[in-house]
Amino acid sequence: MRGSTEPGKSRLKVVRDADVRGTETHPEPARWLDNLAPYDPVSSLEKIWAKPQQVPFKLDWNESTIPPAPGVYRAIVNFLSHSNHLNWYPELGSHSLCRAISNYVDLPEDRILVTNGSDDALELVCKSYLEPGDRVVVPMPTYTHFLVYVEARGAQVVPFYSSDLFDAAIDELTQVLTPDTKLVYLVNPNNPTGVTYPAEQVAALLERFPGTLFLVDEAYFEFHGKTVMGLVGRYDNLVVTRTFSKCFGIAGLRMGYLCTGPSAMRQLKKLFNPKSVNRLGQIAAMACLEDLDYYNAFVREVTEAKELFRSEMARRGLNVIITPANFVNLKVPDPARFCRLLEEEGVYVRDRSSLPRMENYVRVSIPSVAQMHEVIRRIDRVLARL
Repeated sequence: MRGSTEPGKSRLKVVRDADVRGTETHPEPARWLDNLAPYDPVSSLEKIWAKPQQVPFKLDWNESTIPPAPGVYRAIVNFLSHSNHLNWYPELGSHSLCRAISNYVDLPEDRILVTNGSDDALELVCKSYLEPGDRVVVPMPTYTHFLVYVEARGAQVVPFYSSDLFDAAIDELTQVLTPDTKLVYLVNPNNPTGVTYPAEQVAALLERFPGTLFLVDEAYFEFHGKTVMGLVGRYDNLVVTRTFSKCFGIAGLRMGYLCTGPSAMRQLKKLFNPKSVNRLGQIAAMACLEDLDYYNAFVREVTEAKELFRSEMARRGLNVIITPANFVNLKVPDPARFCRLLEEEGVYVRDRSSLPRMENYVRVSIPSVAQMHEVIRRIDRVLARL
């Protein structure tokens, strides 16, 4: 029998004997992982921690540049000050948070699934719907971690590049889609281009391709202010994901959620782990939604700071592409050197020039107006050295 061992001799012993003989014996991974490269994010944290004396501006991951609302800290401290039961599993299914999100997105609770960051939601969709050989159309460039989730299922990423990288080109995208397209991933607004997909255009796609699942990633909704959430429940082939990591400023607690109709929800719950979302994250997210005025004020600051940055860079002869999210794309002659010199000044941005058709662009997350003035001063010192 294949893989059998002698009576009384464990499989572990066989593997050890094989190792002694120098023969490579190990469990084989899924065959479609052979050529899969892991997601390899570029983090500035170690560089920041290495310079404790320097006030940093971490503008490379589109995180909030201000702390969460004060009520978030109070809620966590209050929880930890009592019999908090951290030795117990968290509230299953995050039902209390679901009720708060329900009011926020104006959808019934049974249309909402709280996840361990929106990454967890994206992966859950891929695990639930994709099989080896499935075609997944992705407007590019985009959030690259999603591509790993697709390829980990043995599915095929079908990249779509519009004729104008900074335009959605829905007509061109439609020509790429076929009845056997299993899934389409739309980041709305897109990272890093800022391209948006209006609800009426998404609705037209949903109607034209009812057998295709459309996954709309609204990580930057709070800054954009426009959504396709009103289509949830009207169409069976739509899933919308969101996060608390950007505007709400609790990226370190990994909180996200997805919204979809009854048909897709039944499928997603089959693989969903109802205890995967930590208790402190649940409490923090609920506190975020109780102080929307605080976050709306930050969104206004970011909007003002974007225009300030655009105008100041234009005065210096540099072009800035504004996006509806909390980041912009800055075009510089030598991105690698620009980023390196900027790091010496304690400002960390993301070099995107290696992406197809984004040569010379760096992505800059937008802070508050006061913070932006200091960032510009540091950029001026870099420009003087270029």
